[in-house]
Amino acid sequence: MRVAILDLNEGRGTEVAGEIGGVFCRADVADDASVAEALAAARRAHGTERVLVNCAGIAPGRRVVSKKRDSGEFVPHDLATFELAVAINLVGTFRMVAACAAAMAGLEPVTADGGRGVIVNTASVAATDGQVGQAAYGASKAGVLGLTLPVARDLAGYGIRVVAIMPGLFRTPMFDGLPDEVQASLAATVPFPSRLGHPAEYAKLVRAIVENDMLNGESIRLDGALRMAPR
Repeated sequence: MRVAILDLNEGRGTEVAGEIGGVFCRADVADDASVAEALAAARRAHGTERVLVNCAGIAPGRRVVSKKRDSGEFVPHDLATFELAVAINLVGTFRMVAACAAAMAGLEPVTADGGRGVIVNTASVAATDGQVGQAAYGASKAGVLGLTLPVARDLAGYGIRVVAIMPGLFRTPMFDGLPDEVQASLAATVPFPSRLGHPAEYAKLVRAIVENDMLNGESIRLDGALRMAPR
């Protein structure tokens, strides 16, 4: 597998690309021109993609209604934050899906079943178990969940499979800013194994999806049997 990393973090992206013999292409999934430029660079380096893994996302935490400490005034969730979460997590995912599927559709099949490519999207257990303060995040990830089956059916005629992964609590950059005791407390809520998931475990599931032609149109929880409480 030849890998192109599309991300905003140029420093880390270039570092990882160098470690795996890949290529880094700066991309903002919320911008058409940026995505087109990044995909063009990736294709110049490696040819047309056969696998797309959508991982870009943000996780803002805001209540629908909050109360100002100084005045006691009730204020609504700001719409800009909600729209940004949807723009990156949901619309950004679909932007990548549509762009890559159009390219994959013109490729020659490479599997006995006539498969041309595989798309793996990242939803979240928050799509079904959204907690207090996760209205924007949960809604955006529920949208990714809702995309899975119709897009898989849409692309079936081209031999392109679409599967979503719903991670639970994983040790990603989203957790980096949390104190150790908070991370430990969250990890303890996972039935088994009682810890945060490792990125490599996510990657193993991606590989299993890519290698199994019968996996299509499904959303798979990867969460250690976690069902998140309201808060």
